[in-house]
Amino acid sequence: MRLFKETGWRWWWLIIGFIVLDQLTKQVVHQQMALYDSIELLPFFNLTYVRNYGAAFSFLSDAGGWQRWFFTLIAVVISMVIAVWLSRVGRQELKLNLALALVLAGAIGNLIDRMVFGYVIDFFHLYYQNWHYPAFNIADSVICIGAGLLIWDSFSSKAEDKA
Repeated sequence: MRLFKETGWRWWWLIIGFIVLDQLTKQVVHQQMALYDSIELLPFFNLTYVRNYGAAFSFLSDAGGWQRWFFTLIAVVISMVIAVWLSRVGRQELKLNLALALVLAGAIGNLIDRMVFGYVIDFFHLYYQNWHYPAFNIADSVICIGAGLLIWDSFSSKAEDKA
């Protein structure tokens, strides 16, 4: 029990919450929309159902199928490393714990997609006129927020991080 109270593992509730939210939104998109369907929500934001067979920004998406297992292995290894890291970070290191929890939640959310479907379901689509940002999902969003917090944490003193 000490492991959950005194370390970053106390954040598992947040990790599980984001994984559930990510998977629920992906299932709604997968079940309610046809591939490439798009619903305009704002003049610069659509829900657009796409499948990403690669990594970030569809890197290696047309590599022939081996990338599914390669990215699955990477996600499993990274998730295990982060889970161990969380078990060794004291509860007072708020930014680091939150950052690791968010990255882990996103990694597991996209890992589930790769293992179940062989691709990641993306649906948030930002654009402006002819410029289009690659579609993404909740898992991608929390990974980016977590990465930003990791960078911020690396430049801040430990004294200002105490919760």
